[in-house]
Amino acid sequence: MRKYILLWACFCVSTLKAATPQYVEQDSLKVVSWLQAAQKLDKNENLILHFARQFIGIPYVAQTLERNAEEQLVINLRELDCTTFVENVLALTTCVKEGKTGFEDFCHNLRQIRYRAGDIAYTSRLHYFSEWIADNTKGGLVEEVQGPNPPFTAVQTLKINYMSRFPEKYPMLKGKPQRIKKIRAMENELNGKKFSYIPKTDIANTNIFRQAIQDGDIVAIITKREGLDTSHIGFAVWHKNGLHLLHASSLSKKVVEDKKTLWAYMKEQRMQQGIRIIRVKK
Repeated sequence: MRKYILLWACFCVSTLKAATPQYVEQDSLKVVSWLQAAQKLDKNENLILHFARQFIGIPYVAQTLERNAEEQLVINLRELDCTTFVENVLALTTCVKEGKTGFEDFCHNLRQIRYRAGDIAYTSRLHYFSEWIADNTKGGLVEEVQGPNPPFTAVQTLKINYMSRFPEKYPMLKGKPQRIKKIRAMENELNGKKFSYIPKTDIANTNIFRQAIQDGDIVAIITKREGLDTSHIGFAVWHKNGLHLLHASSLSKKVVEDKKTLWAYMKEQRMQQGIRIIRVKK
């Protein structure tokens, strides 16, 4: 009996540790400050772009979620990659929509956005953006735009297996056959699904495009790289000269509202194929 009590105690401690957010005080104070200030914004303010622009200049740093031996809810507003940037913005936006200003509310929303069913585990993290879209659509946060045609003239058929093929590239997968098995099962669930997208060569500054893509939409850039679905994400912003991307840029090494149009940016990226559009529900 004592043995089982000790095992249960160890399990509880492990679960509590995983559920406890990892952050520094600077992050929590910033979240609360931003959420309180947002209560005074005009009701017509685009919350997504408002919060996204608060991060401009923050350094781009890859793999900030991979620093722990075991999965934890990591809140790091000081270093961002393209996905954590988008997730933090959406967690803040959701808090405002719910009329909440607490750091714990932000942590709850981020957890629901980042993990399948809010389960903090490596294999429950929404690694592929197609799975991220599906789970957050199920949760009522977003919906993918699939028309009209034009400009959504092409179809992506998912053929995903990158993580299970190259587990050595992922610290928490390396030497973990059971985790690899779960990742492979998740990949297989996604494979074969089809999504309409806009080819990069077709992106234009026209009324059709301005109606199809709205400020604050999530732009998911499709990649030609075998085994992956997308390679980069950010937020759509319309300027007079066309569509731009507000994103955590590995090229600029920080969060930027890109000076180049999205068309010009993608033209220089050989492996980028087109864009899928995901809209955050009002």
